[in-house]
Amino acid sequence: FGRRTKAMFRLLLISFVAGSTALANHGIPGARASRSNVQNVAAQPFTTTKSEKIFGEAKDLMPGGVSSPVRAFNSVGGEPVVFDRVKGAYAWDVDDNKYIDYVGTWGPAIIGHADDTVLDALRNALEKGTSFGAPSLLENVLAEMVIDAVPSVEMVRFTNSGTEACMGVLRLMRAYTGREKIIKFEGCYHGHADSFLVQAGSGVATLGLPDSPGVPKGATSGTLCAKYNDLASVEALFEANKDEIAGVILEPVVGNSGFIVPDKEFLQGLRDLTTKHGAVLVFDEVMTGFRIAYGGAQEHWGITPDLTTMGKVIGGGLPVGAYGGKREIMEVVAPAGPMYQAGTLSGNPLAMTAGIETLKALKQPGMYEKLDKLTGRLINGILDAAREAGHEVCGGHISGMFGFFFCKGPVKSFADATASDTAKFARWHRAMLEKGIYLAPSQYEAGFMSCAHTEEDIDATIAAAKEVFATL
Repeated sequence: FGRRTKAMFRLLLISFVAGSTALANHGIPGARASRSNVQNVAAQPFTTTKSEKIFGEAKDLMPGGVSSPVRAFNSVGGEPVVFDRVKGAYAWDVDDNKYIDYVGTWGPAIIGHADDTVLDALRNALEKGTSFGAPSLLENVLAEMVIDAVPSVEMVRFTNSGTEACMGVLRLMRAYTGREKIIKFEGCYHGHADSFLVQAGSGVATLGLPDSPGVPKGATSGTLCAKYNDLASVEALFEANKDEIAGVILEPVVGNSGFIVPDKEFLQGLRDLTTKHGAVLVFDEVMTGFRIAYGGAQEHWGITPDLTTMGKVIGGGLPVGAYGGKREIMEVVAPAGPMYQAGTLSGNPLAMTAGIETLKALKQPGMYEKLDKLTGRLINGILDAAREAGHEVCGGHISGMFGFFFCKGPVKSFADATASDTAKFARWHRAMLEKGIYLAPSQYEAGFMSCAHTEEDIDATIAAAKEVFATL
């Protein structure tokens, strides 16, 4: 066998041995552990021997050893831990270290990882096939749930990722208005499509790259950047580009420059400006959709855009994206209209099934109240612990989404966020990791609570934060 083939065999062997409990949790015959074992992993010293070995081999197989840059821990130092399994509010790595997880696979795990009801539905769906490449009833069911929940959505198109949804909505803005220019905001991330990789925050900010090499000037010549929470900067762009702007796209709560909350007057001003100039207003709710309210940020703020992009939660942990909005705009999309967009796996039955079951769970009474209560306790406890130890911090939350910056604040824009002490954050992050608290490995990412977290999880996290802040 070749070197890479041997490496893959080693990875499979490690995964089989360390992951047997995960197989049992998913109901696979022959696995050694029961579901109760999964939820009661014994405490042990923090070691990362297996993670280091697997990640070392991964770096020879994949660029940077990962499938998405922020996972590499470049901005916080050290090497990442390699996950083996997840359940509820917890994750276990291949060395069997247990973590209270506040990343939640970057947002989708809002009802907890590997929810039993979702898994049971997926097992039933698997019996019918993993992909049809043809219409299915499941698409109708999830589409109706999205339309009923999200104020702006009268029709919806499913895609395979948030990036793909944003690519589709970008083309749709231009096709509907007959204009080419768009306005986005510094630090807002809308996926890695060329037109959006301009002052994009998130992974670009984490890596210290102003933009991505390989993006031609022509791809971004129609992308105009304004300052978040600064309506005057948007007005100036409209005045300088009269009748040329197709639309404005933004995160209605920023999660890709850290957690940044807009002023409601700013959002309302954008609604008024786009209406005045005949442009389309797009809320990128890939992160906030079904996360900060069942109807997303637009329900929370009471401001309705023309179009909305979605992802993460609506797939229940499986790859999914969607864009939707006013019927008259969506009917421009093929085959109803001339704007082409397609996808082999779009609307696949597994993602639709997981999404349906997740949204059903979120409709149960008290779910968002629980998220808000737990997240409020967590963020306030962390901020209090930092200040008691003499550190400058600021932050906040909306429902189950939160964030904090290692600076005095307030943080109202990406420029404000860059004042953060990222070196101190990196030390804090690593120390928290070693205490069993898994947080986003970047100062420029939001955190996520799930309905599976408990008061005891919050107590343990705050206690760990106090210990770590005292050492920085």
